[in-house]
Amino acid sequence: MRSQPDLGWAGCSAVEQDPLRLSGAWVFRNTRIPVAALFENLEDGVCLAEFVELFPGVTREQARLVLEHAARSTAAALA
Repeated sequence: MRSQPDLGWAGCSAVEQDPLRLSGAWVFRNTRIPVAALFENLEDGVCLAEFVELFPGVTREQARLVLEHAARSTAAALA
């Protein structure tokens, strides 16, 4: 998995980090699915609806919140 830049994930309610789970990677809350999986799948052409089907436990709302957080964080970093 490619490393994702630090986008201040602590400010996103849809994700969590636990040093004992997946080596401390940011994951979707209450899952073991890394946030990076969303971006990798989108890069590979998977649509959001398909992503939530492929990764049970991740809701469409969680994925939407992650994308919105990433967009806000990226825009703030570029400003």
